[in-house]
Amino acid sequence: MTPSEARRPEGHLVVIDMQQIFADPESEWSTPRFGEIAATVGRLVDAYSPRVTFTRFLAPAVPADAWRRYYERWPFALQPPDALAWQIVESLTPQALRTGPTLDATTFGKWGQELAARIGDADPVVLTGVSTDCCVLSTALAAADAGRHVVIVGDACAGADDAAHGQALAIMRLYAPLIDVVDSAYLLGS
Repeated sequence: MTPSEARRPEGHLVVIDMQQIFADPESEWSTPRFGEIAATVGRLVDAYSPRVTFTRFLAPAVPADAWRRYYERWPFALQPPDALAWQIVESLTPQALRTGPTLDATTFGKWGQELAARIGDADPVVLTGVSTDCCVLSTALAAADAGRHVVIVGDACAGADDAAHGQALAIMRLYAPLIDVVDSAYLLGS
């Protein structure tokens, strides 16, 4: 089979928050297995391109409501959107630039009108990135509530730790058939 004959995965890939702040082992928000999933995320981006959206979590300019207490706990994160901490990791930057502007949000969940508009009627919505137990989970549940079929690529996600990652995947499996959890090999046909 030639590369052009290879099965192209269906849907739209959303790469959630593959940013320096989560990759840096010195960061208070370090995601321990971030480095282990980056290559898999990159292979998925290549397979889905141009049907890819990268997202970035950003701190608000002025936290409001319960977010004030959140940023009192994590004051190091109150950095402007152009800070190095908020940038897509260098290994994925060329792919992120190729797929268009990032979708930036000051919320954990990235599902909303802007992401829905970018994806259109693509089915399924395929999620990768970090953190499985926070932004991936929040995005998956909101998209499922909106009636979208969501596929989580378990080996292309990383959590705050292995236990949190496993628990989040187990929770999302409970939402089948709205949410399915698969390995990258299933989507890439390898």
